[in-house]
Amino acid sequence: MKRILVAAAVIRRAGKILIAQRPLDKHQGGLWEFPGGKVEEGEPVQQALVRELEEELGITATAVRSLIRITHDYPDKSVCLDVWEVLEFVGEPHGREGQPVRWVTPAELDEYDFPAANKPILAAARLPARYFISPDDRDEAGLLDWLDEKLGSGAELLLLRAPQLASDRYRVLALELLDLCQHAGAQLVLHGEPDLLAQIPAHGLHLPARMLAQFAERPVTDNVWLSASVHNAAELAQAEAAGVDFVMLSPVQATLSHPQAELLGWNGFAELVQQASMPVYALGGMCEQDLTKARECGGQGIAGMRGL
Repeated sequence: MKRILVAAAVIRRAGKILIAQRPLDKHQGGLWEFPGGKVEEGEPVQQALVRELEEELGITATAVRSLIRITHDYPDKSVCLDVWEVLEFVGEPHGREGQPVRWVTPAELDEYDFPAANKPILAAARLPARYFISPDDRDEAGLLDWLDEKLGSGAELLLLRAPQLASDRYRVLALELLDLCQHAGAQLVLHGEPDLLAQIPAHGLHLPARMLAQFAERPVTDNVWLSASVHNAAELAQAEAAGVDFVMLSPVQATLSHPQAELLGWNGFAELVQQASMPVYALGGMCEQDLTKARECGGQGIAGMRGL
C-alpha cells in the first residue's frame, strides 16, 4: 500500500489540548483525533499543516515546532503522521466542517477513543521535554534534597534509579518521594522489575536495556508509564515489542559515568529516532542547551542525572 503522509497538530492553549471527532463516514470514523490532514504531492509539511488548520478550524498557526513523526499500517491503509505542536495561533478554533471539537487537559485524553496510530502521539502530547534521573552518589537524605530541588524548579517527570540503596530502603524512599511528587503535581517513575508497582503505586516503571528481552508483551497496565533504556536499533525493536511508551536513547555525548562508551552523536541519535515508534529522550552528557538540538533531531527532549 502507498503510505499517506498526514500533517497533524497538537494545539495547546492554557494547559489544554484541542481534539476533534472524525466524521462517521471517514476512515476510523467516530474516533477522536488531533486536527490535520493529508499532505499534497510536493507540498511542504509545515505549509500543509497551516492550510489544513485553516480549512478545518478557521485558525492560522503562527508558532509551531516538530513533536513526533511515526508510521502505522492499518489493514486497509498505511499512514505516516508528521506531528507538530502549535503554540500560537490567530482565530478561535471551531469545527468548520461540522465536526465536534473540545479542549481537554492532557490527563483527560485517556477518556477519548483515538485511532491506533495515535498512541505514540498521545504519549508525546502528555510527556514533558525533560526527564530527570536521580543521582547515584547520594544517600536517602541527599535524594530527598534532590527531589525538593527538582520539584521547586518545576520538574514534571522523575526517575528514581538509586542502585546505591538496598531494595527495602528503595521501597521506603520511593513511597516518601511519591507522596511529595503527587502533592507537587509531578510524576514518579520507578526503576526495576514490574512487581515494584504492586508494592508502590507510582506513575510508571523504567526497564533497563538488559530486561527488555524478557518481555514479549507489555508487563504493566496501560494506566501507568512504561519507559526503557536503549542503545541501538535492536533494543528499540525490543522496546516496541514490550509495549514501551517512551525510551531514553544513549549515549549521545560523553558522560562521566561511561567515559569509554561508543557515542551515537547527534547524527546517530537522529537516525535511530527515525526508526522509533515512540517518543525518544536523548541521554548522555545532556544539559539544558541540548534541548533544542534534541528536538531538531526528532526527539521528545532530554534526560539526565547531573546536567539537568
